[in-house]
Amino acid sequence: MNPFEEGQVMLINKPIGWTSADVVKKIRNRVHTKVGHAGTLDPLATGLLILCTGKFTKKISEYMSQEKEYTGTITLGATTASFDLETTPENLKDFSQVDQTALLEVSKKFTGEIIQVPPIYSAIKKNGERSYDLARQGRAVTLEGRRVFIKDFEMHILELPIISFRVTCSTGTYIRSLANDVGQSLGCGAYLSSLCRTRIGNYHLENAIDPELTDIKIRTDN
Repeated sequence: MNPFEEGQVMLINKPIGWTSADVVKKIRNRVHTKVGHAGTLDPLATGLLILCTGKFTKKISEYMSQEKEYTGTITLGATTASFDLETTPENLKDFSQVDQTALLEVSKKFTGEIIQVPPIYSAIKKNGERSYDLARQGRAVTLEGRRVFIKDFEMHILELPIISFRVTCSTGTYIRSLANDVGQSLGCGAYLSSLCRTRIGNYHLENAIDPELTDIKIRTDN
């Protein structure tokens, strides 16, 4: 019997440029049974992607609901329509006034329960259509804010305009929106310039495998 049909959870280190669907397709072709992922990562993001195979696809919502941790960089002094590097930076502004004290104050502002507006370049459906499809067609999109919880949020200056961050948050949090909100609060604009998901619940990136590996080692979730 195919052990993947019985159900496995697989920890994948998603490469930059891959969609989450690309990873699912790659693994499905290897294990020859149904595969689903527990939480999308944008193509420009890297890091931990949990896959469930066979009977374990019924458990996907359990993994999706768990706390997430991310690290990455935010670039100050400009904004983008997508809140990341999918679109071109614009609206250039001076960022020289930003210091570590200002970052600390802003991180406190966005710690705890907040109302966050998702980016229009997202998979959220609006009147039956994906928001990112509408945005890419140049059509107006308005998304409603929703409650998310930021448990921890740290930012540090690397070399202006680049700052590094680590955030622990609830499911449904858009780190791109968080980067954009940071820029608004600092008064200089900002966008997400790199992102890596390092943890989902008790599952950690260091235990993940490259999806290109030909010899897939599985982890059984009992």
